[in-house]
This record gives sequence, structure tokens and C-alpha cells, in this order.
Amino acid sequence: MRIGVPKEIKNHEYRVGLTPPSVAELTAAGHDVVVETTAGGGIDFDDQDYVDAGARIAPDATTVFAEADLIVKVKEPQPSEIAMLEPRHTLFTYLHLAASKPLTDGLLKSGATCIAYETVTADRGGLPLLKPMSEVAGRMSVQVGAHYLEKEQGGRGILLGGVPGVAPARVAILGGGISGINAAQMATGLRADVTIYDINNDRLAELDLHFGSQIKTAYASRPAIEAAISRAHLVIGAVLIPGAAAPKLVTRDMLKLMKRGSVLVDIAIDQGGCFETSRPTTHDDPVYEIDGVTHYCVANMPGAVARTSAFALNNVTLPFVLRIAEKGAAQAMREDRHLLNGLNASDERVRHSAVADAFGMAYEPWGGTD
Repeated sequence: MRIGVPKEIKNHEYRVGLTPPSVAELTAAGHDVVVETTAGGGIDFDDQDYVDAGARIAPDATTVFAEADLIVKVKEPQPSEIAMLEPRHTLFTYLHLAASKPLTDGLLKSGATCIAYETVTADRGGLPLLKPMSEVAGRMSVQVGAHYLEKEQGGRGILLGGVPGVAPARVAILGGGISGINAAQMATGLRADVTIYDINNDRLAELDLHFGSQIKTAYASRPAIEAAISRAHLVIGAVLIPGAAAPKLVTRDMLKLMKRGSVLVDIAIDQGGCFETSRPTTHDDPVYEIDGVTHYCVANMPGAVARTSAFALNNVTLPFVLRIAEKGAAQAMREDRHLLNGLNASDERVRHSAVADAFGMAYEPWGGTD
């Protein structure tokens, strides 16, 4: 199969869909890989590294899209990329369609087969292609939260772990999934006072067993969240409903309960955000302030640690890329229901129920035909 890797063009996105080691695996299997020039520059791979792995170098994205049947990316396609998609293409990348009607409309109009990393499932449950980036974002959320709590950054002037005789910062983590647990690991490692909130009692019990006395757990009722944000110095939104828009757990009115100089980090911003006052930001301009509270809502947080993120992502996506390349998307989905769960759009139809629900569109399950 002809596989294309365009350079990511989203603001400050340095990751790449396929690293040279992944390309080497694909070319060794007999596939033709075309990579846009400088696509790997953000993680310190040059064109020669890709040539050595067996790829061809294209001068621009137009050539990549024209020559390839399978497009492997990291972030959702931007308008100029959507315009190059055709019904013959299979697009394999993060999509987060429920957060963007224009993106959904554009991909539907293209007629391309669009498979989203974030809705591919696994035998043991979970979202294996989302997991590594959730781990990165969870760990980063504490790192950036601690930074923006500094007075010089407009924060309250609090050291996350405190010092002897001075209490540590209070951290409230909304959601006990992969992002939440990784945020808690970092925050407890820095000796913060951490509480995780979730609506799944079984999950809360698991977290209690995992962390023991290092954290506190609480059921995420509305009164509990209100009490949490009134006390917390750092609130991390780590809620995920697979394929769907994130619920708004903190309203604008609730924001007034927070201490001036506190920080909100919204990991769920790719899915619309879980704070009512959230809006996507970029690494160029990552924060803004409302009611004295700093909001960090960067929609591609892992892009800041691009090399770590790209390798972690390739570790989990490569087996699926190999399968699609070997069998074609249709046959690969027929044989693997977990890959089929990643299908969000094809043939100008919405193929994922959560995306259809988000926009009141018709949901038409894929029937297994080309």
C-alpha cells in the first residue's frame, strides 16, 4: 500500500505520524511510504533518516496526498488538508470530531474513510491509542499547573509541594482515568495534597488501593465539586467520554468560588473541555484569565514534549498501520472490531454514535462493504 506522512501544520505541533523506525517496518513489509520534507524535524529526524528507512521524500503535502492511499497523521486535519482528502483515502489520526462541527462536516464531505485513534478499543477495555497521550497529558498537567501557580506567571505564589512548616498546594483532579491517575502520580511525587473525584465507585476503590494514604478520593457530585474548587489551588479536568463531548463539570458561576491566582488545566479540551469557561489555546499563547483564575487549555499538550510523545504514539499505532496497509481498511475492520470502533466517518456518513449524538446527525453503522 502507498502510505503518506504529511508534516503536521497545527500550531506548534512537532510530532510526526510515523518515525523512521516505524517507516522501516513498513518498507520492510513491502509498502511504499512517502514522507513530506522536514516532517520529522520537530523530533530531530531529517529527511535522510527517512530515506535510510526506505521512504521517499515529497516536496509538499499536496504530493503526499496525491500519491498515498493511507494518510497517517497525529492531529486532526486542518482545512487545507481536508481539501486534499478524497473518497479513496483512509485517514488514520486523532480526530475528536464531537468537539468540532466544521471538522466533522469537512471530513464527511470528503468521503474519506476516517479512523480516529481515540475511539479504537481493546480486548481488555480502554482506548489503547489514546492511552499514551493521556499519560503524557496527565503528567504534563501537573508540570504546567505548578508553573502557572508561580507569582511571576500570575499565579497565587504557591509551591506545589510546600516546605516544612508550610502546607502544600491542594490539587483536585476531576476524573480517575488514565490522565487522572498520571496527574495524581506526578502531584503526589511532588508532595501535593491530592484528591481525585470520579462518579465510578469501583474506580474510586481501585484508586484508593493503588495510592493508599497518598491521596484522597471523593464521589464527583455537584456539591463535592463546588467544595473542591473552592479549596483547591490547582484543578485538573481529566474527564473522558469516548468519542463524545466532555461534560461541563465546572460552570462559570462556580468559578467565582475559586481563590484568585488558582489554576485550571483542562486536559479534556480536545473534546470541548470540562470547564464552561474553557476555550482551546495553543503553545503560542497557552493561558488566559477569567475571574482571577488562570486557564490552561492547550489542545495538543503532548506536542510540547514531541519526541517522547511521537515514540509513545508510534509504539501503539504501528501494529494497526501495518494491518491496514496489508489488508486494506475495509478488510482490516472486518477482521478487527476494535479497529472498526475507531471508524468515525466514511462514504459521507457518520459511523460513530457519539459523534452523531453530539450534532444531532444520523448515525449509520458501517456495513462491512468497501
